[in-house]
Amino acid sequence: MLLSARRISVNPSLLGESPVWDAANECIYWVDGVGRKIHRHNIRSNSFDEWQMPSMVGSVGLSQGSRLIAGLQDGIYEFDTATGDLTPLFQFATPDERVRFNDGKVDRQGRFLCGTMGIHAEPRGELYRVSPGGKTEVLANGIRISNALCFSPDGRVMYFADSLDRSVRAYRYDSADGALQEPRIHVDTKPYGSGPDGATVDSEGYIWVTLVQIGRIGRFDPEGQLDRLIDAPVDMPSCLNFGGPDLDILYMTSIKDSGTGRAVSRHPAGGHMFAIEGLGVTGIAETRFGLHAEV
Repeated sequence: MLLSARRISVNPSLLGESPVWDAANECIYWVDGVGRKIHRHNIRSNSFDEWQMPSMVGSVGLSQGSRLIAGLQDGIYEFDTATGDLTPLFQFATPDERVRFNDGKVDRQGRFLCGTMGIHAEPRGELYRVSPGGKTEVLANGIRISNALCFSPDGRVMYFADSLDRSVRAYRYDSADGALQEPRIHVDTKPYGSGPDGATVDSEGYIWVTLVQIGRIGRFDPEGQLDRLIDAPVDMPSCLNFGGPDLDILYMTSIKDSGTGRAVSRHPAGGHMFAIEGLGVTGIAETRFGLHAEV
């Protein structure tokens, strides 16, 4: 099958991030961090919805029923798409305007991990994990820009990046308590001329990484070796997630203007969401917050 990319969104996001496929409802979610919006596209009805958030939104994950879990400026919340209600699960005791939540993902045990970042890329970021019962832990700190968060198919490896390090780290991730072991460098992105942005894992355990500074997407095998490198449909791809009825569509968000001056697209379609087809691989259904995945 010939590789193709089609635009999904009607209007561009300023900072498109965090595509998440909801298999039960056949829809794709994503966020506009700078525009403070959560978007949804239902592929059955070809309809679009959007919700305005009270602050910048870094990422979303699936929760139960009509709810999502979201990393906003000051904390992690459950958001009910049916009612518009926001329920805080964790909030900073002392908000810091120099820090916000960024990339996040639900692990295979149904907990939400989300990293913060320095607004101006200072090393103020931390990696948080919130459990359904409300327990919140800090797993790492000293992070400048949290990104590339995803998990191996069996959930025993966590991938994570500080984008300014220009590498993706791999951590042994204990399925019982989620403790992080000493990381190793899984993918060194420096030879490709870019830091990593968002990432996802396919059903074969290969990690797909957006190389935002060169407008390309890399697929790397479980040992971290490059399998293939493809051109993105725009110059600043930001994040990835497999979806569609057969989980064979790679959904990709992109950046128009990150609001910091670090990332401004020169492409006329910058900021749009795309569906890339013809890759010949499938993804893994996202775990819902509070539920264990079947692995």
